[in-house]
Amino acid sequence: MKKRFLAALLTATMSVVMITGCGSGTKTESTTAAPAASAAETTAAKESGDKASADLGDFEMIVGHAQPEGNPRYVSMEKFAADVAEKTGGHVKVTVYGNGQLGTEKEMLEQVVQGTVQGMRGGQFDFSPRLLMFTAPFLTHTRAEVTALLQSDLAKSVCAEAEESTGTVIINLCDAGGYRQFSNNNHPIKTPDDLKGLKMRTNGMKTIDLTFQQMGASTVSVPYADLYMGLKTGVADGQENPWVNVLGMKFYEVQKYFTEVNYQFHPDPFYVNAAWWNTLPEEYRTVISECATEMGEYNDKLIDENSEAAKQQIIDSGAEVYVPTAEELEAFKNAVEPVYDKMISEGICTQEEMAKMKDIVANAK
Repeated sequence: MKKRFLAALLTATMSVVMITGCGSGTKTESTTAAPAASAAETTAAKESGDKASADLGDFEMIVGHAQPEGNPRYVSMEKFAADVAEKTGGHVKVTVYGNGQLGTEKEMLEQVVQGTVQGMRGGQFDFSPRLLMFTAPFLTHTRAEVTALLQSDLAKSVCAEAEESTGTVIINLCDAGGYRQFSNNNHPIKTPDDLKGLKMRTNGMKTIDLTFQQMGASTVSVPYADLYMGLKTGVADGQENPWVNVLGMKFYEVQKYFTEVNYQFHPDPFYVNAAWWNTLPEEYRTVISECATEMGEYNDKLIDENSEAAKQQIIDSGAEVYVPTAEELEAFKNAVEPVYDKMISEGICTQEEMAKMKDIVANAK
């Protein structure tokens, strides 16, 4: 079985060495165009580069994630694998296992921490709960605000904390799927009171639990890979996910009522085992970091391009999608305002960090 086979690979025998930083190395661009090289010069340069790369050794990078084919995470990870192979001359081979083939997101992150696989991408914060601060409900409203938060010094600092506590390097932090919406099978959700008495699925994230509970719903934790059946069998009445996830996982087949609230986005950290990362030549670390940055930008672009189309396909399937008025959305925001204080009291962030996030959002361009 693939999962058992991979779990046996690459057992961690190296000491963990921490690498500081979140995101990638910076790229420099020349302001003037270089003269065109002759075919002979180009061939000679390529052969020279290939020889230099060969001298650095060959490496394999196994990466897992939970999203199905066609999802922005899946597509952008395929681009990442192809880019790394091209830019290292094939000397770093990235093999991506999507659709939960290596286990749940928590299991995959455990494998990365242990060193049995080299990386995973996904909104898994069990080992780095401070990343939850960016999931405060209704904190952001635009792509520019999300990007400003994820590229901020605050985000880099929180990523560094995660690395110190888990022995992983977060080489990119992008968007896990876009703004998240509510759905259920009982009735339309038009006001916060409509959530009272509903049993809503969460992925175990504290901010989701706090948000639903503040509006009177109960919560039940169901792994992402099991959510379709959980909704179909009534383990949960409803759930929250971005439109691209709802479409990709076909949740619209087992949910009748959707409400477009755009209440939360999730960071999408790309975790890499720090001990393995530290064995790479600096040249390869730079290349992989640059490819991860390009992957994150491509991922967010795909989300923005596909969210409305995904929403329309869900409507076309026969599901009911309700879009609240500005006044109705304000009622949701007011209802969950106490979640901010609870996040502070539970140690997800400090009062100063909450103020800093609001300031970053207010000044986003």
